[in-house]
Amino acid sequence: MTHGVDTATNALVDPDLHRDIRDAVRDIAGRHGLAEYAERGYRCEPQTELWQELGKAGFIGINVPEEYGGGGAGMSELAVVAEGAASVGCPLLLLLVSSAISVEILSRHGDLAQKQQWLTQLADGSTKMGFAITEPDAGSNSHRIATTARRDGANYVISGSKYFISGVDESAAVLTVAATGHDERTGKARLSLFIVPTDAPGLQVTNLPVAASIPDRQSTLFYDDVRVPGSALVGAEGAGLRLLFDGLNPERITAAALCVGIGRFAVEKAARYVSERSVWGAPLGSHQAVAHPLAKASIGVELAALMMAKAAALHDAGRPAGAESNMAKYAAADAAIAAVDAAIQAHGGNGLAAEVGLVPLYGMARLLKIAPVNSEMILNYIATHVLGMPRSY
Repeated sequence: MTHGVDTATNALVDPDLHRDIRDAVRDIAGRHGLAEYAERGYRCEPQTELWQELGKAGFIGINVPEEYGGGGAGMSELAVVAEGAASVGCPLLLLLVSSAISVEILSRHGDLAQKQQWLTQLADGSTKMGFAITEPDAGSNSHRIATTARRDGANYVISGSKYFISGVDESAAVLTVAATGHDERTGKARLSLFIVPTDAPGLQVTNLPVAASIPDRQSTLFYDDVRVPGSALVGAEGAGLRLLFDGLNPERITAAALCVGIGRFAVEKAARYVSERSVWGAPLGSHQAVAHPLAKASIGVELAALMMAKAAALHDAGRPAGAESNMAKYAAADAAIAAVDAAIQAHGGNGLAAEVGLVPLYGMARLLKIAPVNSEMILNYIATHVLGMPRSY
């Protein structure tokens, strides 16, 4: 499969390939739908069946290189998959973690053995790989990471903890960020990435309850002298920060795609409702006080979708995409929150009913405004790297 977008200049075009992918994903995910998503969210149980069906159809590994069993496409296509599933009420958070971060980093920086072992399993959705970077005292500031990996002969011994890590209970391994030393001049940690099996001796996984109804569990990880072979190191020792950027832009693009899908679903659901429900002798949607908030929400979602497409196309073309990826994530999260809020308001009291199912989508959209990078850090990035203003931290 070739990329649907070859250059950034035509990123705003929705090619036939993308429409075909989206239609197929929506068909599969639509058989599961919002009701299943909401139920799994309340029980905090992953949508395993949906993930497996999308994997068998080739969509979970659409961005995995063809030589490892994937679709050979790029982030533009993975974004279409993420948006497509979310647009029928089934946002899959692990697409952001496993298919975006882990696949993109391993595809670009993994050695042959790592690619053969992991990419082939990630391609068909039979395996998931988590990502562990945030810590209790190092959320947005990766330079303060306290988890360490020290050399011990041919092995590394990892010690420390990670906080708010998604889908560990579903994953066979966790791509773990650890400090392997510090820069003598700046004092900042030299970061390295390691593939740590979730059943590794010494790795303790503790459930982290969250109030938002999200199918994928969040966890706290404790690395109690977890020993991994030298072959678990991804890329060069101390080069983790550079590797991270090849995973974090896809992370932001996929987060934006999930939010665009959520926003489109919410607006379309509400538009149908207010068009069909008649009060005082006319459909609710004929009243501008009801129609205009939904129209405004739709505009915000579609504008975010354009920036998402641009960011994905730049990434696939090997061009700098940091600003666009951050802008897409920022805009899409705000747009999704506004869309779900407008949809709830349009439904009146029914908007909070469990059978309507909008509240769980609000929880996911609100999570994606904070994670995987919060809006304040995005604004810091844009102020410094786009506008050239002095650093604030």
